[in-house]
Amino acid sequence: MIYLDYQATTPLAPEARDAMLRWLDGPGGTGFGNPHSPHRMGRQAKAAIELAREQVAALFPAGGKVVFTSGATEAINLAIRGSGKGGTVSVSAIEHAAVLDTAQDAGKRHVLNVAADGQCNTKQDLPADTRLVCVMQVNNEIGTIQPTLEWHRKAKENNALYLCDAVQAYGKIEVTGADMIAISAHKFHGPKGVGALWVREGLDLDEVQTGGGQEFGIRSGTLSPALIAGMGAAAAEAKDRLEQDRDHVETLWKRARELFEGWELNGSAEARWHGNLNIRRDGLDVNRLMSDCREVMFSAGSACASGSGRTSHVLEAIGLSKAQAKSSIRLGFGRYTTMDEIEQAAKAINSAAREQEL
Repeated sequence: MIYLDYQATTPLAPEARDAMLRWLDGPGGTGFGNPHSPHRMGRQAKAAIELAREQVAALFPAGGKVVFTSGATEAINLAIRGSGKGGTVSVSAIEHAAVLDTAQDAGKRHVLNVAADGQCNTKQDLPADTRLVCVMQVNNEIGTIQPTLEWHRKAKENNALYLCDAVQAYGKIEVTGADMIAISAHKFHGPKGVGALWVREGLDLDEVQTGGGQEFGIRSGTLSPALIAGMGAAAAEAKDRLEQDRDHVETLWKRARELFEGWELNGSAEARWHGNLNIRRDGLDVNRLMSDCREVMFSAGSACASGSGRTSHVLEAIGLSKAQAKSSIRLGFGRYTTMDEIEQAAKAINSAAREQEL
């Protein structure tokens, strides 16, 4: 099988797996201690978590703290619900459902439009009562990079906080400055079930999940040393390989663009993470294409909405018709993708697409 769905999840890095194993020890081992216990095994587990906290923090801006969560969805909920009540939460039209739905549920939501190239520009007004602005750094469906520095500045000018979903950016490009930043480990070759919210120094959040008061008193629950150690190792590896991974992705992108020359690109080609190729072909039956190319793992849109039957809100937001959106596919590649896999996948997909046109 050829895996080209890196926006949905990434393969676990061997370094992350190795870091996790000690903290999964069963009877006879010493790695299964509760990191919140005061005895020796507990202190050892806590030390592993604090090391991972430093490793994760190394890819964030200076001047903040890392709060471990179960993933980016929980981090986003903590940021939106814990940063205040009342007022309006302004969100870009292409945010992940974790942002869109939480903002809607938390109170008043204002949606910021995006241009045809997939960018949310700052030449639009915020409601006077906006308390929080949410604009992601790299879009998960079309890979477009947002003008986050400008949005952070605009939020400050409007006395609002700024939350950045950096799930698709962390470990790939420099993470933007913000008041709060959400990430998920499995998007940068770490394990599933763990993520973090970076919180700027001096910003206090209200507890959303009450209990034992772990994680600075704002996120209760026993932490998993194994998952967090894996996340830390994945972050450290991403930091070490940042340029190498970027160069590799750029090489794959250039070849993929040649191989899919007859397809239309969705979103900007320049302001984009090049590990995301979202393309369309008029009249294409994507469900049939996926059935005909079962050995190639790719997506018809966001994995979180697959099977819902809904048209991609991201593709609609950039002006595509329902028919165009439904004839789009997303190919995601990265560190462990080979050139041969890209070429084999393109051969299979192009052949199946041409069969539909006959």
